[in-house]
Amino acid sequence: MLADIAKELSGEVVFPTYFDAVLRLRKALQDRDQSIANIAHAVSVEPLISAKLLHLANSVAFNPQGHEVVDLKSAIVRLGLNAVRTAALSIVMTQLMRAKGMAEFSEITHGLWEHSIQTSAAACVIARQIPRLNPDEAMLAGLIHDLGAFYMLYRATQYEELRHRPESIKYLIVNWHESIGVSLLNALGLPAEIVEATADHDHMRPIPTAIKTLPDVIYVANMLCGGHFEWLMQDQPELTSELATLEEEYGHLRPEIEALTAEMRDSFS
Repeated sequence: MLADIAKELSGEVVFPTYFDAVLRLRKALQDRDQSIANIAHAVSVEPLISAKLLHLANSVAFNPQGHEVVDLKSAIVRLGLNAVRTAALSIVMTQLMRAKGMAEFSEITHGLWEHSIQTSAAACVIARQIPRLNPDEAMLAGLIHDLGAFYMLYRATQYEELRHRPESIKYLIVNWHESIGVSLLNALGLPAEIVEATADHDHMRPIPTAIKTLPDVIYVANMLCGGHFEWLMQDQPELTSELATLEEEYGHLRPEIEALTAEMRDSFS
């Protein structure tokens, strides 16, 4: 499977993340009365489409002057409603056609989906506290930081011998999702600063007491929103002291994070 992934990452990459979200997004995009703001809100909680649209907005066709955008809001403004609808619908339909078999991993995909939304909200809230950081860029980086795990789950459905071995799949994800995620985001053409911010996000290190960079934001947001969940961090040392430090430094942001998470989740209700 890992060898096949390496080959696929050199070509066109399309796969489903959380199937129910894709269905709701397709419905929203089919409504031609939707405004750009509403489309942006709907698209913002779908990791792969967000990444693809950012890449498209920075392509030569839409960015002949070479002025790179690093957040989804700016990308959608640059592309315009018709281009966003066309590109997103195309990706959604491809996802739906390829989603057979993902139902077997619904519990894991739902957990990853919730974690991605929460991390995205946390990254945005944390970045708002740092004047030189872009909250929209942080939100996007948080949303797609575990795209490698979604991708590996999808690829696992292609192998009969893996579909009935959840522990083997978890082992592969624990050991490979970060490096494969970096390769995937590079293949999707994401800005280097966003790709770098998602690298090694599950590797334990001291909790920063003063956040200075986007990688700091993503690490803290990921941990604050359950990046330590048991099956992913099963080989890590005791987390008690690290989590205590995390709560002491950033626990006061939880109400704001929860409110933004609910807002993002409600965009599909």
